[in-house]
Amino acid sequence: MKKLLLINPVGRKSGFLSSRSTTYPPLSLAYVAALTPSDWQIKILDENFDDFVFEEADLVGITAFTSNINRAYEIAKFYRAKNIKVILGGIHASMLPDEALQFADAVVIGEAENIWGKVIRDFENNALMQQYKGEVVDLTKLKITPRRDLLHPDYFWQTVQTSRGCPLNCNFCSVSRYLGRQYRQRTSEDILKEIEGIQGDYIFFADDNLIGYGKEAFQRAKDLFSGMISRKLNKKWWMQTSINAAEDEEVIKLAAEAGCLFVFIGFETITTDSLKSFKKGVNIKVGVDNYKKVVDVFHKYGIAVLGAFIIGSDYETSEYLKQLSKFLLKSSIDIFQISLLTPIPGTDLIEQLKKEKRLIYTNYPSDWDKYRFSYVVHKINGSTPELIYTASNFIKKNLYSFPTYQIRLLKSFLNIQKLTNWAAVYKINQGYKKAWKNSHYYSKYPSKLPRN
Repeated sequence: MKKLLLINPVGRKSGFLSSRSTTYPPLSLAYVAALTPSDWQIKILDENFDDFVFEEADLVGITAFTSNINRAYEIAKFYRAKNIKVILGGIHASMLPDEALQFADAVVIGEAENIWGKVIRDFENNALMQQYKGEVVDLTKLKITPRRDLLHPDYFWQTVQTSRGCPLNCNFCSVSRYLGRQYRQRTSEDILKEIEGIQGDYIFFADDNLIGYGKEAFQRAKDLFSGMISRKLNKKWWMQTSINAAEDEEVIKLAAEAGCLFVFIGFETITTDSLKSFKKGVNIKVGVDNYKKVVDVFHKYGIAVLGAFIIGSDYETSEYLKQLSKFLLKSSIDIFQISLLTPIPGTDLIEQLKKEKRLIYTNYPSDWDKYRFSYVVHKINGSTPELIYTASNFIKKNLYSFPTYQIRLLKSFLNIQKLTNWAAVYKINQGYKKAWKNSHYYSKYPSKLPRN
């Protein structure tokens, strides 16, 4: 049998990859494995858990984000030096296929489902092309079950994807360009069948927005949650959704009854100027003053909230960053993801900063290592990298130091009043705390902000 080796590269086990609770299996590779003909032997090598050891293979497939693309290139060069064909895919290679082709024999651009069969046939016929463009997939007709049996068994979360695409096109996000601006959904029945076959109790819905946009999407979410309840699937899970999900309490109530532990919401910032620059229209519509009301709706049904915030925009003074820290502590949000604004390939943000000649690190591809949401990689109007690193330390120290951290956890328990959900809050908080202490700036910069 021919052997296909699929690789999930990891450049460094720092940041979010330093904790099992904030690390997720490479679902895309499990889909590629499921698309591969049965006369192939398939293995997934996952550097989240396994050290790299060379294995013989007829064909190697590697997926990567921008943050780990150089590790992908390193592995690709290693195999090509042994005359083994390498195919690169994933969001970074899709955004920069010409760069990726310097290190691979072929690049798969976009979604693999409608093109992978041709890739395999061309390889078998010694007619591999350099680029393959995957067409947008009709998810209502996608009946493929990912090969979870090939994923590493030590992952805490099993991943399920139910939709693709995003109409919002925030300027720091590449999802709209990668997967399109049309919000495409699998049917609730197909999703329920997949969940029934999953071993393990904990699931992460990998959608950028599980509940979606508009009445039809909200109804599909209700059907999905109702099905999980009626079938007694007894899974504990979390999802990403938009701030407007709180407008429909019925969907939140059903999510809670279906086993939702917490939700990830991109609040991003507490300044309207930054929201406008991010093109975060849905947040502007809801209003920063109503952020706590959104959190309270989820708490009403025992669901915790993981709030994502970004620092490093052009509208942040030392005083603002202090105000942000105070806001976070008063917000009742249970878990915080604080990342640095990062212009990744495929975003409007990186194109804007290129035109304005504000990118600091442009020695690509080597400098992509710094594009991992913990480095300041562009010139910030009115601020400096030193201020942003200091602000990140200042905010996180306030969040995780005694006694503030303990008080936050106690308030979280009193707000959600579900021990299992609170246990998840504690575990994820510990993961983010560990990620902060493993960050490159933790010990290099102070944790006290200067006066303006």
